[in-house]
Amino acid sequence: DSGFGQYFFNTLVVTACVIGIVLLLVPPLAYAIVRSRGRATSAIFRLFLLGLAIPAQAVIVPMFYLISEAGLYDNLLGVILPTAAFCLPMSALILSGSMRDISPELYEAMAMDGASPRRMFFQLVMPLSRGGLSTIVVFSALQAWNGFLFPLVLTQSDSTKVVTLGLYNFQTAHGIDIPGLLGAVVLSMVPILLVYLFARRALVQGLMGVGGK
Repeated sequence: DSGFGQYFFNTLVVTACVIGIVLLLVPPLAYAIVRSRGRATSAIFRLFLLGLAIPAQAVIVPMFYLISEAGLYDNLLGVILPTAAFCLPMSALILSGSMRDISPELYEAMAMDGASPRRMFFQLVMPLSRGGLSTIVVFSALQAWNGFLFPLVLTQSDSTKVVTLGLYNFQTAHGIDIPGLLGAVVLSMVPILLVYLFARRALVQGLMGVGGK
């Protein structure tokens, strides 16, 4: 009755879209970082790494104006895009470290067989980077599911609220619905806890390989 089902569904949508954006953008970027020796690629990688030093709290005001001017305020897309953007730097670092573990001899063998860079990417790099891919999926899911700041500032109506904001509905001016709040907390923990339990080994292995060889 409190609308928790809608908040739960919104959180699922945000999480799935963030994971999709990260999986679409990060693997080609990490592949280019690992295989390219150009200065432009190195500069782009450093620019991405700079994002690790910028907290979301420092850019929330310009982010609010940017999302408002784009007409995405109080829209789930306005939460998805900045959340995915802040997942990209760490995801690129993790996956590029995982791809550096692939032996150069494998690239040379495929090149001798006449394989193009695109074929190497899909038939060699992607299958051998499952650990890194699993890591960035879990990392992105955690960031999106537990996101609080962007939904708080960039949404307003009940139809766009997510679980982290929906928990406030159990607190009123007259008190706190403790049983309802605890039940909602448990329900909000279950999906991401299951993801972590099944993928924790890949997450740890991927983070251990961040530095590459």
